[in-house]
Amino acid sequence: MSDLNKHIVTSYDRDLEGIQAQIMKMGGLVEAAIMEAAKSLETRDVDLAMKVQKGDAAIDALEEDLNEEAARVIALRAPTATDLRIVLSVMRMSANLERIGDLSKNMAKRTSVLVQMQPIGGTAPSLRRMAREVELMLKDALDAYIQRDAALAEDVIERDRDVDQMYNTLFREFLTFMLEDPRNITACMHLHFIAKNIERMGDHVTSICEQVIFLATGEKPEDLRVKEDRTSIDPALSPDLPKEIAENED
Repeated sequence: MSDLNKHIVTSYDRDLEGIQAQIMKMGGLVEAAIMEAAKSLETRDVDLAMKVQKGDAAIDALEEDLNEEAARVIALRAPTATDLRIVLSVMRMSANLERIGDLSKNMAKRTSVLVQMQPIGGTAPSLRRMAREVELMLKDALDAYIQRDAALAEDVIERDRDVDQMYNTLFREFLTFMLEDPRNITACMHLHFIAKNIERMGDHVTSICEQVIFLATGEKPEDLRVKEDRTSIDPALSPDLPKEIAENED
């Protein structure tokens, strides 16, 4: 191989390593956002909630930079086979990470409202445990990406069932609190949206895992995951939402 070709190959490898390093950096920021948003709710820490909201700009900026770099690699390097899968997977993963960051920001926004209301039972610690599970799923999803471990990615997808079950349990608790005292309705609806945001984060983590499986095997998972969130199909668990609260959901 000529010196010129060696230089081109080395430069190309650096490009691929660069976008993969960016996705891991973005993942680390998103992991922190999940846990800080949940902690701000449990501790009723408005300053921490504001930190999460402001920090979302860095996540958005990373996604934009990463997509621009990935597009540049495709245009200049014309990657094929495994290299092309790397670039495409990173772009799709960044979109999911950006959305998880948005959902964390939404959680933090509602914390600023909830601190002005009386706490509702032990719901905040339960939400933090649910968020912790999603954060661990994301950590493992990123590890699976680095290791190209399709089995670990599949395990994370299965664990999303537990998050769905936690959401179902919390949803029923919120309904009970609202039925017991109508004064709890507004706070419980905000808490419900936070729980739903966390449940949706789990869905985005499973999408990341699907990209890991695609990257590792060249194929998408064959079986569609069965959602355990029953609230959208059970009429008894789908009350009409107060308009002013529903409009606040991003």
